[in-house]
This record gives sequence, structure tokens and C-alpha cells, in this order.
Amino acid sequence: MIDLYPAIDLRDGKVVRLRQGDYDDQTTYGDDPVAVALAFADAGAAWIHVVDLDAARSGSPLNRPVVAAIATAVAGRAQVQTGGGVRTLADARSLADAGVARVVMGSAAVAEPQLVAAASEVVAVAVGLDHRGGEVAVHGWTVGSGVQLADALQWFPTAEVFVITDIARDGMLTGPDVEGLAAAGRATTIPIIASGGVATLADVAALKVVHGITGVISGKALYEGRFTVAQALQVLAS
Repeated sequence: MIDLYPAIDLRDGKVVRLRQGDYDDQTTYGDDPVAVALAFADAGAAWIHVVDLDAARSGSPLNRPVVAAIATAVAGRAQVQTGGGVRTLADARSLADAGVARVVMGSAAVAEPQLVAAASEVVAVAVGLDHRGGEVAVHGWTVGSGVQLADALQWFPTAEVFVITDIARDGMLTGPDVEGLAAAGRATTIPIIASGGVATLADVAALKVVHGITGVISGKALYEGRFTVAQALQVLAS
């Protein structure tokens, strides 16, 4: 069974989406993230993907109380995977204590791969590999790291999953990078969660059959009514 990860991106405590990670190109979808998370859980989502955009850029965990509130609200029904500004062992521990089931480490993981091994002793870790044209981007997608996705896939043996985002497609509703994700799936034995560009149920169906993919993140398509959580779950289960 492939899991659906409805996405909640947090900025200033609100539910937002950015286009291609651009902080100046934001759409706000609501000011009650907990209610959004509960709606996703009510619809049957087993996981919720939460991103602290403020922390991703600044490192300051401004939205951590909101993340904790989400985890508390959906406890026993859905698990929370969260990223954005998870840069230290203390960050990982704090989120685990808040009820988060899995943390996503991106910038810190690329800068210090051994940190993933240490954090994995505390909580399950997803390594977020967000890339532009194959180059992994860091610090809220604002700068390139010089590291190629194909190389980074070999660096993190203790990662529970990889979250791979094609930044050029994120928030654009242009379809996922099926070919690139398939190549990543062939390059690693660690499961992959696909992110970026999902616009239709056909996109969900296309990702479902890619070797190595065990999860699909969807944000903007859900908020704009392209399909519902229940519909996507039905496709993934069929």
C-alpha cells in the first residue's frame, strides 16, 4: 500500500503554498492548520506532511507549537511527518517529544550526513532531497548545495525514507517527474516519497507503479479541489 501525504505548509501560523519555493509567491489557504489536519485525518489519510516554511528559511522554529498541536489533534488516527528547520539533534528530539512520528532533515543532512544517523536513534528520519535539475537545494530552497541527487542518495543508510521534490514542479500543477523518480528508485533501496507537481488522479496513479515509491505528497491539488484525499486514497489502494 502506498501512502498519501496531504501537505500542510506553515508560514506565520497559516496554511500556505509557495510556487517553486518562492517566498514572494505565496497563496494562503487558511488560518487554522489544526482544522485542516483533522479534515485530512477524517478523510482517511494515515499520514500528514507538515512543513515549517519559516524555520526552513531562518532556522527559528516559529511554528513548532502549531506542529505539536497538529500531532496532538490527530494522534491515534494519523501520523505526522514534519520538516523545515530540523537542523540539530535537539530539534529532532523536541519534535519527537511533541508527538511527531518522523522528521524530515534536508539542509542539515546534506551539510552533515552523520547527523541523520544520530537523529535516527531518537526518531524516524526522512531525508529531504529537494532539487533543481538534479542539484540539491538547501536553506528553504534558496541556494544550491553543489551536491547531485544521485550522489546524495548514497549518503544516508539510516534514513527511513527519502522525500524527493522537484522544485521546478512544486506548486505548479504540471505533473510529477516520473522519469527522475524512477531513476532514483533504481539507485537506492531506501523507500521514496514523491513530491512536487501532482495535479491529477492520473498523476497519483502514475506514481503508484514506480518502483521504490511508497508515498505521494499532495498539497496544492487538494487545496484547489483537483481531487480529494478520499479519491487519491482510492486510486492508491486500487
